[in-house]
Amino acid sequence: MKLLIQNGLLVDPTQDLEEKLDLLLEDGRVAGLDKRLTVPEARTLDASGCVVAPGFIDLHVHLREPGEEYKETIETGSQAAAAGGFTSVCAMPNTTPVNDNAAVTKFIVERGREKAVVNVFPVGALTNQSQGETLAELGEMVEAGAVAVSDDGRSVMNAEVLRRAMEYAKMADLLLIEHCEDPLLSSHGVMNEGLNSTLLGLKGDPAIAETVIVARDIELANYLKTKIHLAHMSLKRSMELIRLAKSERIQVTAEVCPHHFTLTDEAVKTYDTATKVNPPLRSKEDVEAVRQALKDGTIDCIVTDHAPHTVEEKELDFDHAPFGMIGLETSVGLTVSELVNKGVLTWTQMAEKMSFQPARITGLKNKGKIKEGFDADLTIIDPEQEWVFKKEEIVSKSKNSPFIGRKLKGLVTTTICGGKVTYQHNGLG
Repeated sequence: MKLLIQNGLLVDPTQDLEEKLDLLLEDGRVAGLDKRLTVPEARTLDASGCVVAPGFIDLHVHLREPGEEYKETIETGSQAAAAGGFTSVCAMPNTTPVNDNAAVTKFIVERGREKAVVNVFPVGALTNQSQGETLAELGEMVEAGAVAVSDDGRSVMNAEVLRRAMEYAKMADLLLIEHCEDPLLSSHGVMNEGLNSTLLGLKGDPAIAETVIVARDIELANYLKTKIHLAHMSLKRSMELIRLAKSERIQVTAEVCPHHFTLTDEAVKTYDTATKVNPPLRSKEDVEAVRQALKDGTIDCIVTDHAPHTVEEKELDFDHAPFGMIGLETSVGLTVSELVNKGVLTWTQMAEKMSFQPARITGLKNKGKIKEGFDADLTIIDPEQEWVFKKEEIVSKSKNSPFIGRKLKGLVTTTICGGKVTYQHNGLG
């Protein structure tokens, strides 16, 4: 039960740590770290040349179980998460049936314990059937294991219902995650509204569909003196609104996805339905604004919004194909390639966005730090290794990614969850 990791560059933003140290794990916990540790009875793992970070936590994934196991299961999704360097994932509630009651929440928790190789934390629905009309049994879902509530995929358009939900969440110290989209304004748009949507003949989703809800939710959080977390932000204007809110000490946190700091709506010109996501891929100006917001701390964390779909579903025409792409296995490579190697984030800041802040925001205790007594959840990355994201090597049950064939830098070599190696790269891609 002892594992000694030697010669790695340990990074931990909470301790201002970026130093080559040995690390001892014992009985699922961090037992010690020092310049040179000798533990004869421990299994050893040489991390020379690698970055050792607190285990990455993804606040926003879709595991499809129960109900759509043909797209992904808790088991396969957790395996994809481990391959991508994640030790914990938060499963969104838009399953079939919707996770709006304790029975479904318990099922997800139990299935996670039985089948998952990483920690799976359910997110309960905010309203019954995520219809935005009446509050779900939030307290019962929390007792059953939900770490947050959200109607992800839909905004709560009734501001009075959202107000009551935010008041309840404040009393219960519960994380409320809001999908920011006015459906009357987005009006079935399938890509970012602008020149490219006009040229391609595809219905545009205007930026204001996101920002009017961002502004409304910030105002509610300010009025109620409570917190709110904004999912998958994608726009320059959203960054400005969040930055202003934080300067006024409004309790807002926010996340972004790698595809929103990597791709622009130019990618849609291929009509590849893997580029159809919600919110849509935006302009170059928006991509640069997202990167700047990550750099200056406006954006708290990086998530994947991992959204698996079958080949048959994604082979429909662009108007009718479902939104979403898989993202668990490319997140680290894209973050290293697009942010760390381009000077947007340091390794310590990357660990902050992908581990410490997600743990803090969700209230996951004993996670997000490499510190004695904390959970032995770790992500080990070879920062210099180049690799290609190949379709035949995808661990997820679904293959809907626009990044297939893309060369990336920064390879997850080992994922450790609870002191156990849950993924180890066999051969270089």
